[in-house]
Amino acid sequence: MRSAVWKSITALASIGAGLAARNAATSLWEKRVGHEPPMNPADPQTSWGEALGWTVGVGALVGVARLLARRGAAEAWTKVDGQTPPGLQDA
Repeated sequence: MRSAVWKSITALASIGAGLAARNAATSLWEKRVGHEPPMNPADPQTSWGEALGWTVGVGALVGVARLLARRGAAEAWTKVDGQTPPGLQDA
């Protein structure tokens, strides 16, 4: 039961953080570049520079946001439950 609850919490935290990071990346791109990011970076009409810039930028932001969300969830879980979340080991 604890494991299922933990998986649900981390899934929701990761999804929320990923969506927020993607929205932030889109806003940042529009301010820096002056137009919307490429909808499909694999489209041959998109320049290599824009395709790589968008992919690397959004990937990094989403990855960091998901990590922060999961770590925050683990810290909150430990404070509330008094134990490390299921499946995580103390480092």
